[in-house]
Formats: sequence, C-alpha cells, structure tokens
Amino acid sequence: MMTMHNIDLTGKRILIREDLNVPIINGKIISDARILAILPTLRLAIESQCTILIMSHMGRPIEGRFDSELSLKPIAKHLSNLVSKNVQFIANWRDGVDIPQGSIALLENVRFEIGEKKNDDLLAKQMAKLCDIFVMDAFACSHRAHASTCGIIKYAKLSCAGPLLSKELESLELSFRQPEKPVIAIVGGSKVSTKLEVIKSLAGRVDYLILGGGIANTFIKAAGNKIGYSLHEDSMLDVARMIQSNAKGNCEIPEIEDVIVAKNFHANAEAISKSINDIEDDDLILDIGPITASNYSKIIGKANTIIWNGPLGVFEFNQFGSGTRKIAKAIAASNAFSAAGGGDTLAAIEKYQITDNISYISTGGGAFLEYIEGKILPSVAALQSIKQ
Repeated sequence: MMTMHNIDLTGKRILIREDLNVPIINGKIISDARILAILPTLRLAIESQCTILIMSHMGRPIEGRFDSELSLKPIAKHLSNLVSKNVQFIANWRDGVDIPQGSIALLENVRFEIGEKKNDDLLAKQMAKLCDIFVMDAFACSHRAHASTCGIIKYAKLSCAGPLLSKELESLELSFRQPEKPVIAIVGGSKVSTKLEVIKSLAGRVDYLILGGGIANTFIKAAGNKIGYSLHEDSMLDVARMIQSNAKGNCEIPEIEDVIVAKNFHANAEAISKSINDIEDDDLILDIGPITASNYSKIIGKANTIIWNGPLGVFEFNQFGSGTRKIAKAIAASNAFSAAGGGDTLAAIEKYQITDNISYISTGGGAFLEYIEGKILPSVAALQSIKQ
C-alpha cells in the first residue's frame, strides 16, 4: 500500500481525508485530540510545499441541508493557530477550489453533500478532480464505504495512505496479526450482542479473555449464578455458554469471584462489595469486586500483548469505577505492547490519566472493532488494490 512517505509530494495539490469530528459547543472546540492527531500529516505536506485541501465530516447531518452546528468553520481557525499558517475555510467546494499554490484550505462538512454516504460516483469524481493526490488518513472512517473515504480512490490520479492511517494499521498488525504471547484481551460494554463477533474472534486468538460490564453479567448468569436485576441479555445465554465451551483448552476466560452492587442505578447509590455467590434478587451489579480486580491485574502482569476495548463497570460513577481504574493502572504498569480503542475506553484512559502509558490508542471506535472482528475495511482494501 502506497503511503505519503514513498510518493514525491513536492509542489503537488493534495486532498487529505481526515476525521475532524470533534465536539463543538456554541462554536467552541471542547476536545481537539483528533485535530492534534493529524498535525504530523499536515507538517509533512507543508514541508513538501504542497497545496493542501483538508476534507472531513462532522456529526450526522441530513444530506443536502446545511446545519450551522455541524459546520467545520471553527476548526479552520484552530488549525491556523496549530500550524502557524492561515487555513482558509471553503464553504462551497464541489465545483472546484481556487486557492494560491502552497496554501491550506479546510472544506465544509462533506456530509452536507448529497451522495456522500451512498458512495455516489458523481460526487467521488468531483472530489477526485480537486487534487493531484488523494490521501486517506482517517482510520476512524475507514470502515465506511463513502464517497470521501472509498469512492474517490477509484477516480483520483493517485491515492495513498497518510501517516495516521498507516500508524493505526501498523499498530493493529502488531496487536492482532503478529502478537507476542501471552496475549490478553479485555472486553467491556453493555451487550454481548453488539460485541459478539469481537468476543468470538478474540476467544480464538488470545490466551486470556477478560470480560466486564453487562457482557460479564450475561456470562455470569450463563454459568448458573444469580445476577439480581443487573443488565444482561437472556437471548445470549446459550451463545455465552458456547463461547465458554469452545474457549476451553485454547483461551482462558477468568471467573468473576466478587462484584460491586447497588440497590439502584444512581450517581449517589451506595456501593456494596459481595461474593458472586451472595447476589440477591434486588442487587444491581455495577462493577467487578476487589478480589476479581486483583486477579485480573495479576493476569495482565503476565502479558506481552494487551488489547483493551471497553470499561469493566459504570466508571462514570466513582464508587463503581474501581475495577476499571485498577485494570487501567495494571495496563499502564505493564511492559507489554498495549492497544486500546472503541466505546468508552478512551474516556476511561483520560479519566485515569494513563494516556502516555498506552502503546497505541486507536482514533477509531467502529473501525477498531471491525478490524478486531476480522472484517475488511473498505478504504484500506481500496488502497491495497492500487497497483504500485
């Protein structure tokens, strides 16, 4: 797959697809993590004296309808400050963009355009006409077969992967294709059904599979234990038993020995530690217990590769965040290669201030999960199909 590093970019007009879908309230950017992530790509293009067009989406607008709250305009000013160079904002770009050689422009939200999500050929061709080189750099959108992420690759004169996309794929390769054993996966979340393929895939690849959240509750009940009125899926009990059975001898799914329960779901609810054998009908499991957290931490300490997707409890409420915090700290203290992404994982990493201790933090939630499932990412497949 061609990348920006093995193409002569000098003086070229390039269109870069990024993911700048950041939270903006009243015109103010709340978190610029995704903007900061693209700076190495922009600097490489600037050093090569390129004319740079940046393309992204924001939110889920109705195609063909402008929505001021989902405009990318505030990002142009922020980018200007970060790269110390004026970044023009182009509201209407579909029929062409006329900017001086060597300048930078941010195009309006691509999802305002009719045909983006349907991967419309006409729109893809119009995008391709904007540039000499198309750079796909948005790993977070690589699982979407949209005009700006996939269709354009068919029509651009030359297409390649940007540094951010390349880095994500290299890190995922280390985690899933060529992992150093023992490999430990931690999967949290509310429903087995939404992560069924992820769990199945990991159970066939890793040495230990640690489960948390509502997913763990379903497995606890499937094993014949009471869970009170905790979040779970009765329809997934047989599936949980099948996964447990198939994993035997290949992958260990550690048992949960104790949990933290409450009588109601509330920010001020009292946290009560209980053995898994002492759950009452009116109990609500909201976290793993201290013994289980300690056992999990010891397992994590053995790892050479760690994959983390999802918190182990309702960590948004501090009294039910101990399990996620202890696991996060164990991962941070490990010398293993660690990859994290998807769902609320990034929020947990930020809350427990371990960002610098994670080897690789994925910018893509859905793309990260689909890669784990073994699915083909349309944008990546399109780039790989290009003859070099």
